[in-house]
Amino acid sequence: MCGIVGFLSKKHFAEACGSLSKATNTLSHRGPDDAGMFFDDNAGVGLGHRRLSIIDLTRAGRQPMASDDGKVQIVHNGEVYNFREIRQSLLSHGHVFNSQTDTEVILKAYMQWGIQCLDRFVGMFAFAIWDSNEQKLLLARDRLGIKPLYYHHSERGFSFASELKALMAFSDFRKDLDPDALVLFLHYQYVPGPRSIFRNTWKLLPGHYAVFDQEGLKTRRYWEVPAHEPDIHENWTESHVVERLEDLLTLSVSDHLVGDVPLGALLSGGIDSSLVVALMQRINPSPVRTFTIGFKEEPYNEAVWAKRVANHLGTDHCEILVTPKDALAVVPRLPEMYDEPFADSSAIPTSLVCQLARSEVAVALSGDGGDEQFAGYVRYWAATGMLKGFRRIPRSTRKILARAFDSLSFSSIEAFYGLCGKHLPQRFRVNNLLDKWQKLLRILNDAALSEIYRMTVCLWGREELYNLMGKDLPESRYESLFDESDVWSPVAMLMRVDRETYLPDAMLSKVDRAGMAVGLEVRVPLLDHRVVEYTSLMPDSLKIRNGTGKYILKRLLAKYLPVSLFKRPKMGFALPLDEWFRGELKPLLSDYLSPSRLKREGLFDEKVIEKKILEHLQKKANHQYRLWSLLMWEMWKEKWLSG
Repeated sequence: MCGIVGFLSKKHFAEACGSLSKATNTLSHRGPDDAGMFFDDNAGVGLGHRRLSIIDLTRAGRQPMASDDGKVQIVHNGEVYNFREIRQSLLSHGHVFNSQTDTEVILKAYMQWGIQCLDRFVGMFAFAIWDSNEQKLLLARDRLGIKPLYYHHSERGFSFASELKALMAFSDFRKDLDPDALVLFLHYQYVPGPRSIFRNTWKLLPGHYAVFDQEGLKTRRYWEVPAHEPDIHENWTESHVVERLEDLLTLSVSDHLVGDVPLGALLSGGIDSSLVVALMQRINPSPVRTFTIGFKEEPYNEAVWAKRVANHLGTDHCEILVTPKDALAVVPRLPEMYDEPFADSSAIPTSLVCQLARSEVAVALSGDGGDEQFAGYVRYWAATGMLKGFRRIPRSTRKILARAFDSLSFSSIEAFYGLCGKHLPQRFRVNNLLDKWQKLLRILNDAALSEIYRMTVCLWGREELYNLMGKDLPESRYESLFDESDVWSPVAMLMRVDRETYLPDAMLSKVDRAGMAVGLEVRVPLLDHRVVEYTSLMPDSLKIRNGTGKYILKRLLAKYLPVSLFKRPKMGFALPLDEWFRGELKPLLSDYLSPSRLKREGLFDEKVIEKKILEHLQKKANHQYRLWSLLMWEMWKEKWLSG
């Protein structure tokens, strides 16, 4: 795993050269082991690299790496897991290798097959190749967007980097805020690609490549998930699918174990990470090193389940219990770690577990990607169920119900549950219930699948954003993806939208930045594209059964673990933000979201925010995620836009 950066600018070459060293060093956390740069004075090209040594730890693996004649150069971030197989094919074509790295394989695969080499790679990667023969710069990103890649294009030239902070290090980079990107951030909790928070700065989309040459910039898609039309010739019986899935995942996990450094796994005790660890333990002759963090607050502590899974599988398990003080100490570091506004609060525990793992290993496998393939999120079946139910209710009636529900308080909701003979678990009292209730009110007003789904994932709704900023919600890839998804079933459509947006821009970004902040390479075997291609064609009935997701994944996991160890409600990395905002985080709210500060900045209506804070503190509503997004924005703005 590494950090890459570079530029192409003939007119301002000297100025860009002066910035490249600084830009490269901003990525030292991604590559603490080595650094290198390359310059082509005639073409106006510069490449920078920071290295985290994983494969071939010798100097032969240094980057930028050149072709034998020196005319083609590459900088690469990630791992191509099938590089040895491709290497054998290249040897048969007469290529000679000077290292044991996958980077050299990528370079010579490009020289042999051109851009079509991308079809051969299995792995996670973001790389740049400068081809002086054709005077072009090629950028490429892996199929699922596991590894990040930003680029900036202006009249002064073209630049790219693994993270925004490296682009900001160039002296001519203008931090021109994109107001539409800010609105989208508050809506989704992240800036959806291909946008970034700055004008003229973009994310290369997953499964895409870009070419910058004398004719300008062109981007192309080279891979996408097959349309959801199950192959009638495929055997979709449960027993066969379990067997086929086990073979694919075993192959993927085996491939992901490549490396010349210690490896381990992040184990939450959930279905996805438990299955990855079970397959690792099956392949490995010695106990797998597993890492878990837990919380002393019992409703949020999943570590007890992780420990039971580890004990059953026989892993070498490491666990720490995190105090609120430990977790809150991470908050000031988030703007540096996520150099684009990011409001997923699970970044805190993710950062802590990566820090724990890095104390013993350099590479860790995780279970990310299971929810987006096997319908693991409640919102998949909930959104499709709501679509069917709400369409039976006339719109006028839905509006009346929404107005009636809007007058309910938390105590009246709790009383309603009591009349139904149900008791609210402590964890769901204010933490989740009011938030879900508020989303239901918004959903009642619209019965379109895209809008129902939007309301299950958004933080600030359309009307709220207009009241907050006086701006309408801009269009993003979200709308076009729904327009393109006619051939998909409703459930498959929602998973596809997540794979194209939420997965790369939120989940994978969170893990990449948290891991790289401490020099840990996190690998995601469930997102092997061969697995994704197979699961995308799987019938919905094998993913959702009786209102719960991951049906076939649970069938497979039952071969390795007793059902009692994983048959429980999904937890995830939840945090008691609602209570923290009434306690430990209250001073931050008072500082960063003070009316005077907000009025001075002029971006938000301070009265809207003041009302949200008051409602939350008085437990009239649960605005924890909306307040967190505002706090993260203000802290990011202070870090990157002040001065």
